[in-house]
Amino acid sequence: MLKKLLPAWGWLPGYQRSYLVGDLSAGAVVAAMLVPQGMAYAMLAGLPPVTGLYASFIPVAVYALFGSSRHVAVGPVAVVSLLIAAQASAIASPGSPEYVGIALLLALMVGVTQLVLGFARAGFLVNFLSHAVIRGFTAAAAVIIGLSQLRHLLGIPLADQHAIHRVLVELFRRLPDINWPTAAVGAVALLVLGIGKRIVKRIPMALVLVCSGIVATWLLRLDRMGVSVVGAVPSGLPPISLPPLPLGQTVALVPAAMTIVFVGFIESIAIAKWVAARERYGIDANQELRALGLSNLAAAFFSGYPVTGGFSRTAVNYETGARTPLASVVTAALVGLTLVFLTPLLYFLPKAILAAVVIVAVAGLVDVGEAIRLFRVKRTDGCTMALTFAITLTLGVETGVLVGVGCSLLLFIWRSAHPHMAELGYLKSEDAFHNIKRFPAAKIYPNVLILRIDASLYFANLEFVKDWLRAQIARRQGLEYVVLDLSGVNDMDAVAVTSLDQFMADYRHMGIRFVLAGMKGPVRDLVSRAHWEGKYSPWPQVPTVRQALQQIGVFSAV
Repeated sequence: MLKKLLPAWGWLPGYQRSYLVGDLSAGAVVAAMLVPQGMAYAMLAGLPPVTGLYASFIPVAVYALFGSSRHVAVGPVAVVSLLIAAQASAIASPGSPEYVGIALLLALMVGVTQLVLGFARAGFLVNFLSHAVIRGFTAAAAVIIGLSQLRHLLGIPLADQHAIHRVLVELFRRLPDINWPTAAVGAVALLVLGIGKRIVKRIPMALVLVCSGIVATWLLRLDRMGVSVVGAVPSGLPPISLPPLPLGQTVALVPAAMTIVFVGFIESIAIAKWVAARERYGIDANQELRALGLSNLAAAFFSGYPVTGGFSRTAVNYETGARTPLASVVTAALVGLTLVFLTPLLYFLPKAILAAVVIVAVAGLVDVGEAIRLFRVKRTDGCTMALTFAITLTLGVETGVLVGVGCSLLLFIWRSAHPHMAELGYLKSEDAFHNIKRFPAAKIYPNVLILRIDASLYFANLEFVKDWLRAQIARRQGLEYVVLDLSGVNDMDAVAVTSLDQFMADYRHMGIRFVLAGMKGPVRDLVSRAHWEGKYSPWPQVPTVRQALQQIGVFSAV
């Protein structure tokens, strides 16, 4: 039980010395990524850059102790940062004490919610956000994030906007105000990061760029030419913080908190399962919720903001040799050392470089190939992705997620209310019964109609099923028997049992008998309690369609 609640109790006592080199090197590389990324993402969220370092310290160590993944690297991420900016900027001025308090409150709300969901074993709820919705949302968020960083990349004042048309209008209006030294720094940063990402994969180019940018700005005094720098960053470990709890503000933040809970958990669990599948170990979704919840509570009480597992950092953590969560402990320790000893060196860090770090990090979230694949495989999923993408771009991130989820649920309800059904015929060459639309050569019987239902039956789909059954029966003359293949029916509710019973009774009065085949145990138990066996004797149900036809007396004629 202790290992389940505290997974570190499982891997720490049996830690092998051979893992140490890989964990140390991976932890150092991820820390080198996380320091500039954490500051950049905090800036994206409208928070002081040091907040990103605070969120990259204790929450990372907490996840290492409680997470079920050996490789996930938690910390600030771009999409969550954008969600915070979208909500908090509508309430307070970015960077103000009230704004920071909103970020702390969101971390508290997210942490408590994830913790409760984890103990309630509600990890399955993440399935209600479909892959198509997440892809559409993240792609649109990446575009909005990239555009939002143009203010820092070009040195122009832009109002906080989270809809693409407003951003573009504002950008076009401000083009004459570009600060060219800032734009030059941003262009060089994008070029270095873009080339480094493809050529020098094992060197943390973001850290190299940060160090070079600090030195160049100090030597050339670029800050005097209008290049905006980070400025003074407080030294020392994160101070203990108490998130404010005003009732009205808490209620107003519920939609944003719920969005962060689900979007953050999906991002984290997706990369966790990807690595776990490659390394052949299991991921406990409920334990992941609990671990992320505790990490966010740590962020709330140690001056951070909401965190989750990140795609890029986790991939780097894995690829650079991490074997256990000790790599994340090393990462947290190095971030802590940075906070204590190195923050004065960050004064001359250009914000344009941090903006370039964000833009390059989110560029991979726009996956055109995946959109094409979704449209090719299942058009409705492609349309869901496109709708979520368009709504997020035009109406904002929260509206995009809500519309995408609503669309997914409506499609799910529509599909469940319109199950697949088929008329079957006997194909002698395969000695099997198949859908006659796919196998036109399959034999049908003049006085017997064989129908298969491929879905559970419940109140929402039964009328559609009955209408389809009526249509199939009406087009056959001289019909005596209907064989219902129920092998695809896993469950029925009471409404379906009663309504289907009455449906078959009506046709029995018209001289058409129903024979039930392939009924599964749980369904058979259900209809037995409704006394179907006595009503449909001597053929209450048979194991297969073949046996049903043999009892009717027609299969021997094949």
